[in-house]
Amino acid sequence: MTNKIALWLGALILGAILVDVLLYGTEHLIFLAKKLDALVEYLAFWR
Repeated sequence: MTNKIALWLGALILGAILVDVLLYGTEHLIFLAKKLDALVEYLAFWR
């Protein structure tokens, strides 16, 4: 992955999160962050 692609991908993800927060609030982002944390811990167990 080139730097240009990485920057565009990062900007796209941040833009999507910004639009999501502006339209729907932050409650479900906290829920998803907790689920992502649990997934990372689960995957780290299998490492």
